[in-house]
Amino acid sequence: MRHVCAYLLAAMGSNAANAANMKAILASVGVEADDKQLEIVIQKFGGKNIDKVIAEGSAYLAAMGGGGGAVAASSGAPAGGAADAPKAEEKKEEKVESEESDDDMGFGLFD
Repeated sequence: MRHVCAYLLAAMGSNAANAANMKAILASVGVEADDKQLEIVIQKFGGKNIDKVIAEGSAYLAAMGGGGGAVAASSGAPAGGAADAPKAEEKKEEKVESEESDDDMGFGLFD
């Protein structure tokens, strides 16, 4: 997947989508490129319109679905305000911890 992303970045940028540019893109984020994978990606995408490839890929992603997490989370929640009370307590605890960690550093925002 990282090789595909490097190809798309190179193709959409001002540089040509070749192995050298793709290696430079991957190296800029600390990833070592695999020459065999680079050649496969270049062969598969070579000569294709990148905008059209992205549009076709988006259709496949839409068909897979996604975003079902919100439905699953809401269907398992109990009716009423019982679930809200623990969340409020958790938020208060987190806030206290973050204030304490700031105090431990020895300086404040307005000192």
